[in-house]
Amino acid sequence: MSEDFYEVLGVSRDADSEEIKSAYRDLASEYHPDVSDDPDAEEKFKKVKKAKEVLTDDEQREMYDQLGHDRYVEADKRGATENGGAGRRRQQGNPFGGGGMGDIFDQFFGGGGRSRGQDRNRPQQGRDLRTDLTIDLEDAFHGRETQVTVRRPTECESCDGAGHPPDASSRTCDECDGHGQVTTVQRTPMGRIQQTQTCPRCDGRGEVFSETCSECRGDGVVREKATLQVEIPAGIQDGQTLRMNGEGAPGENGGPPGDLLIDVSIEDHDVFERDGRDLHRRVAVSFPQAVFGDEITVETIDGELKMDVPAGTQSGEVFRLRGEGMPHLHGRRQGDLYVKVQVVTPDDLTEEQREALKAFAEAGGEEIDVDRGFFEKLKDTF
Repeated sequence: MSEDFYEVLGVSRDADSEEIKSAYRDLASEYHPDVSDDPDAEEKFKKVKKAKEVLTDDEQREMYDQLGHDRYVEADKRGATENGGAGRRRQQGNPFGGGGMGDIFDQFFGGGGRSRGQDRNRPQQGRDLRTDLTIDLEDAFHGRETQVTVRRPTECESCDGAGHPPDASSRTCDECDGHGQVTTVQRTPMGRIQQTQTCPRCDGRGEVFSETCSECRGDGVVREKATLQVEIPAGIQDGQTLRMNGEGAPGENGGPPGDLLIDVSIEDHDVFERDGRDLHRRVAVSFPQAVFGDEITVETIDGELKMDVPAGTQSGEVFRLRGEGMPHLHGRRQGDLYVKVQVVTPDDLTEEQREALKAFAEAGGEEIDVDRGFFEKLKDTF
C-alpha cells in the first residue's frame, strides 16, 4: 500500500472532505483485522485511519499539501517529541484557551457558532459505488433484466450503524472536551504551525462510549456482497452508465445512501456491426443471383426478412432495410440495417457450367484464358 495519504484512500488530490471520509469508511471496513484475510490488514487499517485524520482537517491538509508526505511525517514526529512524545496532543499551545474555536464563537455570538466537529455530525449522503456489466448485442436490442453482484459497505445490523451497542453508556470525550476537534502546535521547517484536526478518539462526535460494536469495531458499517436486479433498457449504447438510486454506500449520521453506477459494455457481434442506431452486415450471393436477380433471406437482429437482389447487382453494393436496426433508447424511430452484397464465385464447376460461362463470356466479347480460368479472372475483377 502506498504511503501517500491520497493514494492510501484512493481519492484525487482535489477530493472534498465528504468523499475522503466515505472512502475511509469503505476501506476501513475492508481492512478490519477482525474480518480481513489480508495478513497486513492491521497495518493497512492504521494507514487508512491516519490518512483520513489528516485529509479531513483543513489546516493539516493544507500543511500536508505544502510540505509533501515525507516532510510532513518528519515534522509530525518532531512535534510529537517536543510535546512529550504524545502523538495525539490535546489543546497544547492553543492561544484561544482549552475550548478551541468553538468557545470563541460562543463568546462573541452567544453560542450561535457551529464547530467543525458539529458539521461532521450532520447527515451526509453515502458515496456512489461503481461496477461494470458486459452484455451482448441481442440484449442491447431487446433489453432484459439481469443481475449484478457488488461488494459494498452496508450499515451494521448489530448496532444499526451506531458503532456501539444500544445499552452502551456515553461520556464527553476527554481528548477534545466534547468539541470534536483538537488543536496542536508543531515546529516545522516552515516555523511554528498551529493545527486544528478532528479528534482521533471520538472521530469528531464529541463523546465516547463504554463499548464498541464487536461486529463493525465502531465504524457502523460492514462490507458485504449484494446481488441486485438491474433492468437493461432496449437501445442502450456501449459505454453508457446506468444509475441505481440508493444502492451505493450507506449515508452517515442518518443521511441517505449513495447510488450504484453501472458502466455497460457491449460485446462485438459475429455478424452485425453497430453504428449508433444503425446496423451493418454482409450477405453473400452467387454470381447467377447477382446477374439475374433473386429474392434472398436476410438474417436481421430480430429474425429473418426477405430482400430483393435486383438483376445486375454489383459486388459491394449496399441495400438499406428501413427500421431493421437498433431501437432508440427513448422510444423514437428505430435505426436501419445496411446490407452489403458480396458476389461469391464457386471454386468447383462442372464441365457443363464451364462451357455455359465460356459461351456467355465470348458472346460479350471476352477473351477467355482456358488455362487460367474464367472465374480467376472474375475474382480479380472484383
